[in-house]
Amino acid sequence: MASNSDHHNLDKVTAAGLMVAMGIVYGDIGTSPLYVMQAIIGKSVINEEVVLGALSCVFWTLSLQTTIKYVILVLRADNRGEGGTLSLFAQVRRHAKWLTIPTMIGGAALLADGIICPPISVSSAIEGLEILYPNIQTVPIVLVILSLLFIIQVFGTKVVGGAFGPIMLIWFCTLGVLGGAYVVQNPSVIKAVNPYYAYKLLFEHPEGFWLLGAVFLCTTGAEALYSDLGHCGRGNIRMSWIFVKSCLLLNYFGQAAWLMAHNGQLLKGRKPFFELMPEWFLLPGIAIATMAAIIASQALITGSFTLVSEAIRLNFWPKIRLKYPSDQKGQLYVPSVNLLLFIGCVSVVFYFKRSTNMEAAYGLAITVTMLVDTLLMSYYLYTHRYNMWFVILFLVVYFAIEGSFMGANLIKFTHGGWVSVLICAIIAGVMFIWYKSSQIKSRLTEYVKLSKYIDPIKELSRDISIPKYATHLVFMSNASRMSEVESKVIYSIFEKRPKRADIYWFVHVDTTDEPYTMQYKVDVIEPDDLIKVTFRLGFRVEQRINLYLRRVIEDMVKNKEVDITSRYESLNKHNVIGDFRFVVLEKFLSYENQLPIFEQIIMKTYFFIKQFTNSEDKWFGLDSSAVKLEKVPLIIRPYEIVKLNRVYS
Repeated sequence: MASNSDHHNLDKVTAAGLMVAMGIVYGDIGTSPLYVMQAIIGKSVINEEVVLGALSCVFWTLSLQTTIKYVILVLRADNRGEGGTLSLFAQVRRHAKWLTIPTMIGGAALLADGIICPPISVSSAIEGLEILYPNIQTVPIVLVILSLLFIIQVFGTKVVGGAFGPIMLIWFCTLGVLGGAYVVQNPSVIKAVNPYYAYKLLFEHPEGFWLLGAVFLCTTGAEALYSDLGHCGRGNIRMSWIFVKSCLLLNYFGQAAWLMAHNGQLLKGRKPFFELMPEWFLLPGIAIATMAAIIASQALITGSFTLVSEAIRLNFWPKIRLKYPSDQKGQLYVPSVNLLLFIGCVSVVFYFKRSTNMEAAYGLAITVTMLVDTLLMSYYLYTHRYNMWFVILFLVVYFAIEGSFMGANLIKFTHGGWVSVLICAIIAGVMFIWYKSSQIKSRLTEYVKLSKYIDPIKELSRDISIPKYATHLVFMSNASRMSEVESKVIYSIFEKRPKRADIYWFVHVDTTDEPYTMQYKVDVIEPDDLIKVTFRLGFRVEQRINLYLRRVIEDMVKNKEVDITSRYESLNKHNVIGDFRFVVLEKFLSYENQLPIFEQIIMKTYFFIKQFTNSEDKWFGLDSSAVKLEKVPLIIRPYEIVKLNRVYS
C-alpha cells in the first residue's frame, strides 16, 4: 500500500501538472472527434433519429466508461503512484494467479491499439486537406509524418514534450469553440442528454445496436488516463478531465447539430468535424488537428515502450534492449518495439489507405483491454474489502457495457477487425510462450545447498596448482533463497573448468510488484570467501547490476565487511583493487530431453525467439569486457530408459 504522503502527492493539483496531463494523457481520446460521427453515419443517409440516438450513446459512454469507471474508480487503484493494466495485475497476482492469462491478452490488445491508433489519427487529420485540394494524395504525407515520428524516438521526447501541453490546450479549445458555435445555432441537440434517445436507437432502430461499434471509438484511450497516472497524478487527471470532457462533448454536439441541418443527405466523403470550420480557418485547423494526432500517436508509442518494459520484468516478454535517452523519469526507448510499431503502422496505412477503412480495424482489440481492466479492478476491490454488493454491481454493469461494445465490434471482424485481432493474438502468443517456458524451466531447475560446498570452495580458492581465474568471481543466480544456488553454478566452478578465485559472489535479482523499489540485502556466507547479494528492484527499474554491485561493495568496504584489494603480493602492497569477473550461464535445450509435445513446442519456440533478444550479460547491464558467457544444457526431462546393448566381437 502507498503511504499517506504518496497519496497526498498523487491528489495534488498544480498548474504545471494540469498542463502535463493535457499533453500526454488525452491524445487518443482527444482526437476521437476527427472520425467518430463520420464512422456512425458511414454511407447511410443522415437520419435525425440516428444522430440524436448516437449522440446520446456518446454522452453516456463518456460518462459511464471514462468518467465513472476510469477517472473516479480505477484511478484509486494506484501501485505506489503508478497505473496501467500490468500495474493493476501486479497488485492482485499473488491472490489470483488465474488472472495471468487475461492480463497478457489485455496487454497484447493495448500494444495492438498502439499500431492502429497513429495511422487512423494522422490520416483523419491529413484527409481534411481534401476539402481545399480535392486531388491531393494523402497517403504519402501520412507516411512521411509517421516516419519522422518514429525517427525522433531515438532522441527521446524531452524537448518536444514540453510543447505537448500547450498544443493540446489549443486543440481542446478549438474543439469547444467550433462545436459550441453550432450548438448555439441548434440548441435542440442538447435533448440527446436524455438516455431515452440512446435506448430508442439501440432497441428500436433495426441496425441501432451495431452502431455501438462506431460509438465505442469515442472512449478508446480512456485506459491511458490510468496508464499515465505515474506521470501526471490522480488530482491533475481528474481536474483536467472536467475541461477535456466539456470540450469533447461540445464538439460532438456541434457535429450532431451540423448533421441534423443536413437531414436526409449523404455525407459523400464530407467529414463532419472539418465541416464545422469556417473556410478561412481550414488550413490552421488542419495543422492543429495534425499536431494533436501526432501527440496522440506519441503518447501511444511511449505507452507501448512502458508496457513492454513492465512485461519484461513480469516475465511476460523477451529480454530485449531498453534505452534511456534522458534522465527524465519515464523516458524510455525500446529500439525493437519502435521498429515493430513503425512496420505495423506503415503496413496499416498501405493496406487500408483511408481512415474510413481503418475504423473497422480500430476498437475491437481495445474492448478486450477494458474487459480485462474490469476483471482486475473487481478483484482489486474484492481484495481491498470493498462492499461485496458494490463489487458485484461494478463487475456486472461494466461487463454488460463492454460486452455490448465487443459484440457490436465483432461485425467489423471481416471488414478489417481481423487485423487488430491477429496482431493481438501474435503478441499474446509471445507473452504466453515466454511465461510458460519460464514456468517449465523454474519448475525443474535443480538447486543445491551452498553450505555443502563451503569447504571445497575454500580449498579450491587456496589451491595454487590451479591458475587463478579472477580475484573476485561473480555468478548471476536465479536462486531466491540465501542458502541455495543452481547446481549448474557448482558444476561451472568445479567441473566445467575449475575456477579459482579469492572471493566468490552470488548475485540474485528479485523483481518486486512495487514499480520503483531499489533495495539490496547482503548475506556473508563465509567471510572473505562466499558472499550472496540479493537485489530487490521494482518492475519499472532499469537493470544496471554492474553499477549497483559497485555501490554495494563500496558500502561493504566502508563497513569493513570485505577486503577487495588484490591478493597478488606485488599488487596488494600498493592497495590495488582486485579484478572482478562475471560468469553468466546461458541455457540451451539439450538433446537429452523427453518432453510432451506441447512443452516441446513451447521450449523450441522460446529458444527460437531468444536468438533475437539480448544476451543475459547485456540485460543485466554488465561490463562486457569482464563477462564470461557459459553455455549450459537445459535438461528438462531426460530420457529415462535407454535400450543399449553391448556387442562382443
